[in-house]
Amino acid sequence: MKETIRIGNCSGFYGDRLAAAKEMVEGGPIDVLTGDYLAELTMKILYDQREQRGAHMGYVGTFLKQLEDVVELCVAKGIKIVTNAGGLNPAGMTVEVERILKEKGITAKVAYIDGDDLMPELSALQASGEAFVNIDQNRPLSECENDVVTANTYFGAWSIKEALDLGADIVICPRVTDAAVVIGPAAWKFNWARNDYDALAGALTAGHIIECGAQCCGGNYSFIDEVPTYINVGYPIAEIEADGSFTITKHPGTGGLISSGTITAQLLYEISTPAYYNPDVIAHFDTLKIEDVGEHQVRVSGCRGSSPPPTHKVCINTKGMFRNGVEILLTGLDIEKKATLYLEQIFHNLGGREQFDDVEVQLIRSDKENPATNEEGHAALRITCVSADPKKVGRLFQAKITELGLATVPGNTGRGNSMGGGAPTIVYWPAMIDSQKVTERLHIDGETIEILPTQRLDLEPKYYQELPITLAPLPTGSTTEIPFGRLFGTRSGDKGGNANCGVWAKTDTSYAFLHDYLTVDEFKRLCPDVAQYDIERYELPNMRSLNFYIRGILKDGVSSNNRIDGQAKSFGEYLRMKSIIVPEALLN
Repeated sequence: MKETIRIGNCSGFYGDRLAAAKEMVEGGPIDVLTGDYLAELTMKILYDQREQRGAHMGYVGTFLKQLEDVVELCVAKGIKIVTNAGGLNPAGMTVEVERILKEKGITAKVAYIDGDDLMPELSALQASGEAFVNIDQNRPLSECENDVVTANTYFGAWSIKEALDLGADIVICPRVTDAAVVIGPAAWKFNWARNDYDALAGALTAGHIIECGAQCCGGNYSFIDEVPTYINVGYPIAEIEADGSFTITKHPGTGGLISSGTITAQLLYEISTPAYYNPDVIAHFDTLKIEDVGEHQVRVSGCRGSSPPPTHKVCINTKGMFRNGVEILLTGLDIEKKATLYLEQIFHNLGGREQFDDVEVQLIRSDKENPATNEEGHAALRITCVSADPKKVGRLFQAKITELGLATVPGNTGRGNSMGGGAPTIVYWPAMIDSQKVTERLHIDGETIEILPTQRLDLEPKYYQELPITLAPLPTGSTTEIPFGRLFGTRSGDKGGNANCGVWAKTDTSYAFLHDYLTVDEFKRLCPDVAQYDIERYELPNMRSLNFYIRGILKDGVSSNNRIDGQAKSFGEYLRMKSIIVPEALLN
């Protein structure tokens, strides 16, 4: 038996199942309990929380409820706790953690990390040459007209390792990368050096897989018939070995599924190129090997790693203009004519369309011909208006639309929700900072220790060069028409203002077809609503996968776009609905 460290994750987002922490600790052996709470949207939520409730807030309060449930058992079993729930205020969360320990009479060493908050030095950094260029728009922050409200560097794992080296039982992190809470404990367990890049790349891959909790255990998985049950879907455990290889599993008796398919799906989640960047290492996903080794056990090995990039990513949020909108259901015949008439009325009542800085109208034709139910006769008219003047999209905005309810086209009814509510939008501004200007600060035992990132250690660079892979012969013979998703799985998500859609095949032959068939042009033909965007295609033959990166589809991120699915989570399943012509041989 190889020596391993068992790292379990009990949270994939702020709002995930509270009971998961207790289930993970009580359900079987683990060495480390982690939780990931910080999506880009979460930073906005924590900013709003701090603004509304005071400077002492800004952390993920639900983690404290989970901690109360498990901390006594974790300390008794020697289970370390590492989480990024510190958010914008890890010091404040540490105060609350220590209060819980004192109330319970538990002795445990707590450490926290900070130094990621760039707000106090943002102007000085810009003056010294850090332009904070928006990586999606190629514009410096100086050209942004909005006020910056948060600016946080994505830290790596080395402060976490140092904290564990010094005996910490609980490590509270700020805006570390999602995988850092896994890399740090693995590096601590095996005492990896900064340039053990292959091992670090393996841990990064494991972290990327388990960071979203139940999503790698059958959650959001394309082939729903393969999942035995969706009741009590388990949460993942990464059993990491000394060379960075690992096995993903879950506790016995939990629902869901862990298979090479669910792991492939999660590896494709929210990525762009096969080279997955992290401040500690670059992991090359096109080198790893995935294999089923037992029931709900998938081993991943062989991931190659390269030196980390010379920059750290920075999550900047800015306060944009004010936004409000409504969604109205239109029913029956002549939907487009009704929409035109209603829009004319609405903007006449509001005082003119031109008064707003931006207007977006979406007519979503979900209605059916000869509908079987009243609900199947509805189409949705979504109107979103943005203005620098909050009065133009405030309470009067809603009132002026509502008062038309009995004086407009037949078959209309309000959906009952408003989009934006007149509040300012938070505009995401992804940027980079020179790693030479990054320093992590670890607070433990009443001391503050500065931890330098790998980029500041003058190590010899190491880069992996991928090898060509030969594809299986293309299938021939008669063809048939089927939905794309009967053969291929997908997983999609958001990357700031962009979205990705990963696609994978189950066999070498079907991947050969997919590789030849699904070009960018064909992708745009199947999904004409994204044809206007720049789309990049990346190949991962070792995973029988392609990844499509759609630039600009989400505007300035989930907090500011007006799509129903503002994070593109459903896009992959939309692609699977499309009809395609395939060789009949693939169906066997």
